[in-house]
Amino acid sequence: MYFKKLVGEHIYLSPVCVEDVEKYTRWLNDFETTDYTGRSSQIYTKENERKWLEEGIQNKENQIFGIVDLENDNLLGNCGLHKINSVNRTAVLGIFIGEKEERSKGYGTETIKLLLDYGFNYLNLHEIQLDVMAFNERAIRCYEKAGFKEYGRRRESEYINGKYYDLISMDILKSEFKENYIKNKNI
Repeated sequence: MYFKKLVGEHIYLSPVCVEDVEKYTRWLNDFETTDYTGRSSQIYTKENERKWLEEGIQNKENQIFGIVDLENDNLLGNCGLHKINSVNRTAVLGIFIGEKEERSKGYGTETIKLLLDYGFNYLNLHEIQLDVMAFNERAIRCYEKAGFKEYGRRRESEYINGKYYDLISMDILKSEFKENYIKNKNI
């Protein structure tokens, strides 16, 4: 069901599998996941999520992956490079670990480094950016470990659970990323 496109130390990234729609729908209707992605006000149905997955797979501006445990082939979450712009050589990184018990184990950092290696060294991107909620300190630490730097902040721009929060914009340039993380490269 999964294919080892980008292999790391503990996880691999597989092209997203539409058959996982039920698991994605469960994760995206859980406040413990969506409060951190800014999507808690949205309702996800299996049909809507299936449509999003199918359209995302076909859209050339997206590279979407399932995050899979290398040891047991369990799906842990989702990630991708979105809004890929081949003229400006930019993209937006997105990630979430849907399985709660698998959070804070380093899978997020490893996933991000695999995506950066792929984006910079295979897609020839120049800059990869992301937005993160200011209260999501775990994610901010993860992004900083991978080399992202804050370049802006939208003050009180996100409304969650009766309160406004800042949205932090971060990015990394190809010249700032020097590592090789994809273990299954041939050259």
